[in-house]
Amino acid sequence: MREQLLALLEEIRPDVEFEKEKKLIDDSILDSFDIISIVQEMNDTFDIEIDVEELVPANFNTIEAMIELIEKLQAEG
Repeated sequence: MREQLLALLEEIRPDVEFEKEKKLIDDSILDSFDIISIVQEMNDTFDIEIDVEELVPANFNTIEAMIELIEKLQAEG
């Protein structure tokens, strides 16, 4: 899952080192357009539905947080 997520993130923003960054949202590395693209790709790739209430910085600041979100939504699915 990590490799799939990393691949889709790098496709959207090849200039960002997602493995190293810990504040992707808080440091404004990703903007709202990036998040929309990431959410769409995550929904399609991992067969989940990310709702508006899950669109908080804590869920997108790190690749680890995104993986946790995906795993949570898949378990609920």
